[in-house]
Amino acid sequence: MARTKEFDPDAALQSALELFWRRGYEATSMADLVEELGIGRASIYATFGNKHDLYLKALERYGENQKPILLAELSAAGPALPAVRAVVRRFGTEASVGEARLTGCFITNTAAELAPHDEAAARTVEQSWERIETLLHSALVRAQAQGELPADRDPLTLARMLLVLMQGLRVVGKASKDPARVRDAAEQALALLD
Repeated sequence: MARTKEFDPDAALQSALELFWRRGYEATSMADLVEELGIGRASIYATFGNKHDLYLKALERYGENQKPILLAELSAAGPALPAVRAVVRRFGTEASVGEARLTGCFITNTAAELAPHDEAAARTVEQSWERIETLLHSALVRAQAQGELPADRDPLTLARMLLVLMQGLRVVGKASKDPARVRDAAEQALALLD
């Protein structure tokens, strides 16, 4: 007779996500995961696979958690350009103050740590960036159609610039003790939308 799981896989995945997010992939051992999740190594392997598999599942979960937030922000009814500005400013604030500054973005952290040599991680990072770019592009197309964005601006190019800026804000924010550096960069980029 098969034994039932004595833990909540969903809660365990969330705990793994938080540990990987704080420490990174390389700095997190299986012993760390066993301790953090409060379950045995065999249960981790049986439920999630190896450490790499668990990391990728945690990364996917992170992306799933972030997507509805951005979707709600960038697709709300009404003027679209203020929503785009608010998202960029939120990224800048998160990148320059408090605990969020130190942990950064899990996707951005993965891009720096694993994506250059880990095809599966790179694919997940790219999918996340494509979602963000698509949401920004759609909002900027709406802004242009509503007369908020000048007709001579290319919404796709602007969306790509903002995506790169937002990811860069997260990287610089983790290392810089000067929040003005991140805020000034965000505001300068937003000036291109005028």
